[in-house]
Amino acid sequence: TVLIMTSNIGSQKIQELSDNEAQMRNEVLQALREHFRPEFLNRIDDIVIFHPLRRDQLEQIIDIQMKNLEKRLAQKQITLTLSPATKRYLAEEGYDPVFGARPLKRIIQRDILNSLSVKLLEGTFKEGDHIEVDVDVAAGKPAFHSNRVSNNSFDKK
Repeated sequence: TVLIMTSNIGSQKIQELSDNEAQMRNEVLQALREHFRPEFLNRIDDIVIFHPLRRDQLEQIIDIQMKNLEKRLAQKQITLTLSPATKRYLAEEGYDPVFGARPLKRIIQRDILNSLSVKLLEGTFKEGDHIEVDVDVAAGKPAFHSNRVSNNSFDKK
């Protein structure tokens, strides 16, 4: 059995001392020793310290989340593309060095998944559509646009 535990103990030291790995590790371990009893820490095989996410890592997380959405949309023969500006928007709005990727997932849920779900339920997008998501500068959030690519003969007039 493998047990993985996470904690934000020492996260401030990770941010403050990111340029001095040895000192940062020592201070994080000291914070753990101050918080947990030695009997508990002695039972832990290894302690892995994670560094704050970089922008390129956030964009990789966005790509992973979007691939999951694209698979679900493919069942309705709908495709989706995020503009580079949208990815930047999500990465900036979802970046929090203390909480990692959790805020990013919430921003994707709120600004992409929830908004798209409403539009699908309203019938704004239909089977065969290609949806492009770009940032609406005036609104300051993502906007959805459709390019209908349906081959349904009833759609042609």
